[in-house]
Amino acid sequence: MKTKHIILITLAVCGLNACTADLDQTPHTDSQHSAGEVYGTEEGYRQALAKLYASFVITGQEQGGGNADLASNSGYDFLRGYFNLQEAPTDELAGTWLSGDKIEGLTYMSWDASDPWVADTYYRAYYTIALCNEFLRHDTEAVSGGNSRLKAYRAEARFLRALSYYYVLDLFGKGPFVDETMGVGSYTPGCYSNRQLFSYIESELKSISSDGLQAPQSCEYGRASKAAAWALLAKLYLNAEVYGAGMHYTDCITCCKKIVSAGFSLEQDYGKLFNADNDKRTNEIIFPLVVDAVHTVSWGATTYIVCGECGNTSTQNPARYGLTNGWGMFRVRGELPQLFAGREKTDRRYRFYTDGQEQWLGKGIDNQSEGYFGEKYSNLTDAGEPASNTGAAGCSIDYPVFRLADVYLMLAESVLRGGQGASRAEALQCVNRVRERAFGNADGDIRAAQLTLKFILDERGRELYWECTRRTDLIRYGLFTGDAYTWQWKGGVADGRATDSRYNVYPIPAAELSANPNLSNENY
Repeated sequence: MKTKHIILITLAVCGLNACTADLDQTPHTDSQHSAGEVYGTEEGYRQALAKLYASFVITGQEQGGGNADLASNSGYDFLRGYFNLQEAPTDELAGTWLSGDKIEGLTYMSWDASDPWVADTYYRAYYTIALCNEFLRHDTEAVSGGNSRLKAYRAEARFLRALSYYYVLDLFGKGPFVDETMGVGSYTPGCYSNRQLFSYIESELKSISSDGLQAPQSCEYGRASKAAAWALLAKLYLNAEVYGAGMHYTDCITCCKKIVSAGFSLEQDYGKLFNADNDKRTNEIIFPLVVDAVHTVSWGATTYIVCGECGNTSTQNPARYGLTNGWGMFRVRGELPQLFAGREKTDRRYRFYTDGQEQWLGKGIDNQSEGYFGEKYSNLTDAGEPASNTGAAGCSIDYPVFRLADVYLMLAESVLRGGQGASRAEALQCVNRVRERAFGNADGDIRAAQLTLKFILDERGRELYWECTRRTDLIRYGLFTGDAYTWQWKGGVADGRATDSRYNVYPIPAAELSANPNLSNENY
């Protein structure tokens, strides 16, 4: 986004080996920056912290991913992989460039432990964990002492590590565990179960939200505040049963209410949450991944999403989205626009390009004339001008990891699932706030009798599509695998079919199993 908001990325930290058996090693700095130089000043710590944040949206040290962080990586940043793992198998996304993007396994819910997207996302998550561990080995409690800025940096690194472990928990259900106390050298980490990862993440977030992270409204844009920790805790608690930790809906409500009371408000223009000026949406966006065509250039992150949603064989005009060209590999499966049936002209979240396109993908998921294009993300500024030359530098759209509308819907769902601390009337009010923004008035409000868990799931689909929540939501509802809910091309057939419950988690990559005898994949 805007340069004034960017924490400049000037360190080159690379050289991490592929397997997490080596995750305790020091990520090497380049020849111009020794560890002593990097961590010798407060500014050095700030620059190192910037690398931690950027690790979610870039793949290397040079424009477009050159001088790659990971030798084993296929050139995909974390967000690109995470988007595909969370969206491609679901009823929200049709990845039509099947063999070219190596996405058949995700698209048809038929992946295995050799899937490149699964492996790359796994290794990118652990790369960030390794960077955070290295940072924390230097920014110790003894070093930070009475320096409030270094103390905040330390808390932020712990947050980013907890976020990465949350992704491991949600995607893989378990994983090797390494923190900054485990030293540097040859080490084969043990495997944490889902319950162990849950407890660790919960403990870290509670600690840093009470002491360390800054208050929401005083925190520099793009950095994690206390509200970011509360939002991640809310996600953790909402899905606690899936993670083997029992019901935590009351805890979810508590965290959501802290955020609601912290001064956030809904952005009245839904589209501006996903345009190239969305750094101005700090009223609703609680925590973003900052993407900028100058400082965080890659062909992944939000560039991948917005270029993917613009067709290269359709009648779409790329300039309409602030692009020089579209890649055209993304459509929406027919079930997503169906959620808006009868409200297509009044619900402002209905953002699909339909000209020349059939809604349903009957002839094949890669048929160019079938499936609507999404129009949720845009590289245009508020003034309607392109924010960057996407052909040369990618896009400048920040990715909203947590935002207030999601918090409202989590609170409402937790009430319906029996959580204490908020009433059904409050839950209804939260849902109707989201819908009033969508409709521009109270015409979309629902009545108390309409507030059901099924309605919440559908509303999450309407509000949060292509924001990496759908797979997690469907799993929580027991609808991702099995035959309780089928959608087009689920399981590789046009009308959809039941799939095995093993697909509720992704497999740890095959190469990792060979490197670490403490790891295994059940049912793969």
